[in-house]
Amino acid sequence: METLFDTSKAVPVSGNVLVDKKKIMELVDQLRLAIPQEVKAADEVLSQKDHILNQAAVDARRTKAKAEDDYRERLDQNEITELAQKRADQAIADAEERVNRMLQQSENESRSRRTDADAYALRSLRALERQLHEISGSVRKGIDMLSQETAAVNGSVRRGDD
Repeated sequence: METLFDTSKAVPVSGNVLVDKKKIMELVDQLRLAIPQEVKAADEVLSQKDHILNQAAVDARRTKAKAEDDYRERLDQNEITELAQKRADQAIADAEERVNRMLQQSENESRSRRTDADAYALRSLRALERQLHEISGSVRKGIDMLSQETAAVNGSVRRGDD
């Protein structure tokens, strides 16, 4: 190209050069053939950059939305898990409270029944003691009476033998 310019005729006063169109077109064709395929591919990428950028933006929005959905789902699951844990803890606390109340009630009933049983046993033993005392008194009277009769019979027999 430089040779073409150097050999071309200069236009006076303007600083321009007259160039043969046919020779320039041959050089452009040679340049086109000389441009590597990568440059052409880069040109195509540059021409498609808006499409690529738009697609990347759509992909980025889609990825962000999915990440936000995943985050919300995990947050919801975490909240559900925490709520379930709180309910389970409350259920356990309620059950322990019921068990403690039942144990306390059972202990109170046991004490009451033991007290009632002790009172019944005491009444029964005192009644038995009175009955035994009465029987013992009757037995004592019978023994005394029989002793006297036996002593009287023995005494008269002894006197009669004298």
